[in-house]
Amino acid sequence: MTEGPVYTEYHPRWLRPKMSLYWWLQRGSYVAFMLRELSSIFIAWFVVYLLLLVSAVSQGDSSYREFLSWTGSPLVHLLNVVSLLFVVYHTITFFKAAPQAIVARVGGKRVPGLWIAASNYLAWALASAVVVWLLVGG
Repeated sequence: MTEGPVYTEYHPRWLRPKMSLYWWLQRGSYVAFMLRELSSIFIAWFVVYLLLLVSAVSQGDSSYREFLSWTGSPLVHLLNVVSLLFVVYHTITFFKAAPQAIVARVGGKRVPGLWIAASNYLAWALASAVVVWLLVGG
């Protein structure tokens, strides 16, 4: 009686080139992409910060004053300044990508990408002007 073939486990080596942990530092476009991805952490921080502020205000004057004393620490100031820089970077890169992502047509013709980007910046400037006007006491 003959036995069937004998199978052995064989796992070929896959071709996986060794990648440095810092591969993304080789090109400016990779660095820009990684910074944009990193910026989402700081945007999340701004959302959490805003929620903490709303919670403190809703709990009364003493809670709000405690929140203000906490936000007065140098570490929170530094975190908020770094977050602001990353949020501005995130916004600018989003506005730069918008003309490629949005296909708007008016009268059957495609709206130029420059107009889409310019409208984003104009809306940003108007919203910022309204906020400044409110803060100044308009």
